[in-house]
Amino acid sequence: MKRTISILSVVSLAFVMSVTAFAKTPTIDHLSKRQLNTLIAIASTPAEHQRIAEFYRYQAQDYLAQSKEHAQMAEQYKSNPIRNNSKAVFSTVNHCEYWAQKFSEMAAKSQELAAQHEQMATDAGKQGSVQLPSHYPTFASLGK
Repeated sequence: MKRTISILSVVSLAFVMSVTAFAKTPTIDHLSKRQLNTLIAIASTPAEHQRIAEFYRYQAQDYLAQSKEHAQMAEQYKSNPIRNNSKAVFSTVNHCEYWAQKFSEMAAKSQELAAQHEQMATDAGKQGSVQLPSHYPTFASLGK
Protein backbone atom coordinates (compact mmCIF):
# COMPACT_ATOMS: atom_id res chain seq x y z
CA MET A 1 0.00 0.00 0.00
CA LYS A 2 2.81 2.42 0.91
CA ARG A 3 4.55 1.63 -2.36
CA THR A 4 1.38 2.41 -4.36
CA ILE A 5 0.97 5.73 -2.58
CA SER A 6 4.61 6.59 -3.22
CA ILE A 7 4.31 5.74 -6.90
CA LEU A 8 1.10 7.78 -7.23
CA SER A 9 2.75 10.71 -5.47
CA VAL A 10 5.72 10.66 -7.83
CA VAL A 11 3.48 10.34 -10.89
CA SER A 12 1.27 13.21 -9.66
CA LEU A 13 4.29 15.39 -8.98
CA ALA A 14 5.74 14.62 -12.42
CA PHE A 15 2.41 15.50 -14.04
CA VAL A 16 2.15 18.82 -12.21
CA MET A 17 5.73 19.71 -13.08
CA SER A 18 5.27 18.86 -16.75
CA VAL A 19 2.07 20.93 -16.99
CA THR A 20 3.82 23.85 -15.31
CA ALA A 21 6.85 23.54 -17.58
CA PHE A 22 4.71 23.64 -20.71
CA ALA A 23 2.51 26.48 -19.51
CA LYS A 24 2.62 29.46 -21.82
CA THR A 25 4.48 32.44 -20.43
CA PRO A 26 2.67 35.77 -20.66
CA THR A 27 3.10 37.45 -24.03
CA ILE A 28 2.19 40.91 -25.23
CA ASP A 29 -1.43 39.98 -25.70
CA HIS A 30 -1.58 38.28 -22.30
CA LEU A 31 -0.21 40.97 -20.03
CA SER A 32 -2.16 41.32 -16.83
CA LYS A 33 -3.48 44.73 -15.79
CA ARG A 34 -0.80 44.87 -13.14
CA GLN A 35 1.99 44.00 -15.61
CA LEU A 36 0.73 46.56 -18.10
CA ASN A 37 0.39 49.33 -15.51
CA THR A 38 3.89 48.56 -14.19
CA LEU A 39 5.32 48.62 -17.69
CA ILE A 40 3.57 51.92 -18.40
CA ALA A 41 4.95 53.40 -15.18
CA ILE A 42 8.57 52.41 -15.89
CA ALA A 43 8.71 52.53 -19.69
CA SER A 44 11.63 54.64 -20.82
CA THR A 45 13.14 52.77 -23.76
CA PRO A 46 11.80 52.49 -27.30
CA ALA A 47 11.44 48.72 -26.85
CA GLU A 48 9.26 49.13 -23.75
CA HIS A 49 6.99 51.67 -25.45
CA GLN A 50 6.80 49.45 -28.55
CA ARG A 51 5.75 46.53 -26.37
CA ILE A 52 2.97 48.61 -24.85
CA ALA A 53 1.91 49.83 -28.30
CA GLU A 54 1.77 46.24 -29.59
CA PHE A 55 -0.37 45.28 -26.62
CA TYR A 56 -2.85 48.06 -27.40
CA ARG A 57 -2.86 47.18 -31.13
CA TYR A 58 -3.70 43.58 -30.22
CA GLN A 59 -6.44 44.79 -27.87
CA ALA A 60 -7.87 47.01 -30.61
CA GLN A 61 -8.04 44.08 -33.02
CA ASP A 62 -9.74 41.95 -30.38
CA TYR A 63 -12.27 44.70 -29.58
CA LEU A 64 -13.04 45.21 -33.28
CA ALA A 65 -13.64 41.48 -33.73
CA GLN A 66 -16.01 41.46 -30.76
CA SER A 67 -17.78 44.54 -32.09
CA LYS A 68 -18.32 42.90 -35.48
CA GLU A 69 -19.52 39.71 -33.83
CA HIS A 70 -22.11 41.58 -31.77
CA ALA A 71 -23.24 43.62 -34.78
CA GLN A 72 -23.74 40.42 -36.77
CA MET A 73 -25.68 38.83 -33.92
CA ALA A 74 -27.94 41.89 -33.71
CA GLU A 75 -28.68 41.59 -37.43
CA GLN A 76 -29.39 37.90 -37.09
CA TYR A 77 -31.77 38.51 -34.20
CA LYS A 78 -33.54 41.23 -36.19
CA SER A 79 -33.99 38.97 -39.20
CA ASN A 80 -35.36 36.06 -37.17
CA PRO A 81 -39.19 36.31 -37.26
CA ILE A 82 -39.56 34.28 -34.07
CA ARG A 83 -37.35 36.70 -32.14
CA ASN A 84 -38.79 39.81 -33.81
CA ASN A 85 -40.96 41.11 -30.98
CA SER A 86 -40.54 43.85 -28.40
CA LYS A 87 -39.41 41.50 -25.63
CA ALA A 88 -36.71 39.97 -27.83
CA VAL A 89 -35.58 43.40 -28.99
CA PHE A 90 -34.98 44.51 -25.41
CA SER A 91 -33.29 41.29 -24.34
CA THR A 92 -31.15 40.53 -27.40
CA VAL A 93 -30.99 43.14 -30.15
CA ASN A 94 -30.40 46.10 -27.85
CA HIS A 95 -27.84 44.10 -25.90
CA CYS A 96 -25.89 43.22 -29.05
CA GLU A 97 -26.09 46.75 -30.45
CA TYR A 98 -24.88 48.20 -27.14
CA TRP A 99 -21.85 45.89 -27.04
CA ALA A 100 -21.08 46.42 -30.71
CA GLN A 101 -20.89 50.17 -30.04
CA LYS A 102 -18.99 49.78 -26.75
CA PHE A 103 -16.35 47.46 -28.26
CA SER A 104 -15.95 49.82 -31.19
CA GLU A 105 -15.28 52.72 -28.80
CA MET A 106 -12.82 50.61 -26.80
CA ALA A 107 -11.00 49.68 -30.03
CA ALA A 108 -10.66 53.35 -30.94
CA LYS A 109 -9.23 54.14 -27.47
CA SER A 110 -6.78 51.25 -27.76
CA GLN A 111 -5.63 52.43 -31.18
CA GLU A 112 -5.12 55.92 -29.79
CA LEU A 113 -3.06 54.58 -26.88
CA ALA A 114 -0.99 52.47 -29.28
CA ALA A 115 -0.27 55.53 -31.42
CA GLN A 116 0.76 57.51 -28.34
CA HIS A 117 3.19 54.81 -27.25
CA GLU A 118 4.60 54.50 -30.75
CA GLN A 119 5.29 58.24 -30.63
CA MET A 120 6.86 57.84 -27.18
CA ALA A 121 9.06 55.04 -28.56
CA THR A 122 10.19 57.36 -31.35
CA ASP A 123 10.84 60.19 -28.90
CA ALA A 124 12.70 57.86 -26.51
CA GLY A 125 14.91 56.75 -29.36
CA LYS A 126 15.80 60.37 -30.12
CA GLN A 127 16.24 61.58 -26.54
CA GLY A 128 17.43 58.44 -24.81
CA SER A 129 14.53 58.35 -22.36
CA VAL A 130 11.08 59.79 -21.87
CA GLN A 131 9.25 60.56 -18.65
CA LEU A 132 5.60 59.60 -18.63
CA PRO A 133 3.18 62.34 -17.62
CA SER A 134 1.27 61.56 -14.43
CA HIS A 135 -2.05 62.00 -16.26
CA TYR A 136 -1.21 59.36 -18.90
CA PRO A 137 -4.12 56.95 -19.42
CA THR A 138 -3.76 53.38 -18.24
CA PHE A 139 -5.46 50.07 -18.96
CA ALA A 140 -8.22 51.06 -16.53
CA SER A 141 -9.17 53.96 -18.80
CA LEU A 142 -10.35 51.45 -21.39
CA GLY A 143 -13.31 50.57 -19.22
CA LYS A 144 -12.27 47.04 -18.31
